[in-house]
Amino acid sequence: MKQINGGVTIPKGFQAAGVAAGVKKNGKTDMALIFSEVPATVAGVFTTNVVKAAPVQRDIKIVKNNETVQAVILNAGNANACTGEPGKEADEAMAAAAAEGLKIDKEAVLTASTGVIGQLLPVEKVTKGAKMLAEALSDTVEAGALAAEAIMTTDTYRKECAVEFEIEGKTVSIGAMTKGSGMIHPNMATMLCVAATDIAITKELLQKAMSEVVEDTFNMISVDRDTSTNDTYVILANQKAGNNLITVEDENYKKFVEALTFVSRELAKQMAADGEGCTKLLEMQVIHAESVEQAKVLSKSVITSNLVKSAVFGNDANWGRIFCAMGYAGIEFNPDLVDLYIESEAGKLKLVENGMATDYSEDLATEILSGKTVTAIADMKAGACQATAWGCDLTYDYVKINGDYRS
Repeated sequence: MKQINGGVTIPKGFQAAGVAAGVKKNGKTDMALIFSEVPATVAGVFTTNVVKAAPVQRDIKIVKNNETVQAVILNAGNANACTGEPGKEADEAMAAAAAEGLKIDKEAVLTASTGVIGQLLPVEKVTKGAKMLAEALSDTVEAGALAAEAIMTTDTYRKECAVEFEIEGKTVSIGAMTKGSGMIHPNMATMLCVAATDIAITKELLQKAMSEVVEDTFNMISVDRDTSTNDTYVILANQKAGNNLITVEDENYKKFVEALTFVSRELAKQMAADGEGCTKLLEMQVIHAESVEQAKVLSKSVITSNLVKSAVFGNDANWGRIFCAMGYAGIEFNPDLVDLYIESEAGKLKLVENGMATDYSEDLATEILSGKTVTAIADMKAGACQATAWGCDLTYDYVKINGDYRS
């Protein structure tokens, strides 16, 4: 497997575009389109929030009932959530306009929205934008980058990832783009993510792979413990790679899962590292746990703790906060066995051994915590299982951004 530059346009037979349709107040690009030249097998996972945006409700039905789709149209600047029937009608209009421009059936178009909740989607702007997108489609790397930029809200940079790998002598590619910086606590997938692949695989196995991969990637990140109303992760597989159709969980299937895991993990980490107002990525590894469940619960409890996040922002080796977050996670462990380390590009330091503080250097601890990526490692010394979760520090700017979000 090889990581390559680019995103959704890397797999064969995919095109993309990004335009400014006027949905955002600042005039920046705010609509994106991903198009497969041929019908593509589809799978998806969506928010577990009871409050679901209009595009999420529509996509769930299409992914469940349709074998294939051919396009995904997305807008930023307006979530089209809590907008009732007018919101559903606006979403349908956006899909219809894209379908008309692409000369395909409306049911072959998925939709996604992100932005402010409760505001009506401007139908004239998104329908005009859909036609602009259809005319601007291209299979270049630059076109994929424009699409990734167009779905940004408070993100500070676009998020893309692509890989190539071999199956039966055929080169298979996966390319994806995502957005997410705030309201990130996925309990299914990510904020908005579209993945494209040219592999040939059944819908059942595509959905199985996606659902499994999500558990160890997007479901292991958090910025602010808020699960969005719009979380959408869809993947389109158009069979252009020319491999034999994958119908069983064989070595070819495992190669695909490995590649999809890599892409999803890289995008998840990019999102955590770009949390609103953050200055660093926080990684929590729980090793030698009794079970995978124990490791996941403990690691995610730490990266969601506001006290831990604040201490990391202040470069304060207040390890008691990590122990506290593990202790209220709701799963049993023996704190008297736990060793705790911190690590960054500045080095690695053991803070705790068998549940008690070591004679560590506060100066070195501060230096380690000043890194751009800070890793905490809890060695449970109780088994052979492990898990990793990703988050970020909590800064003054997070409050500033979210206190002034609608303006």
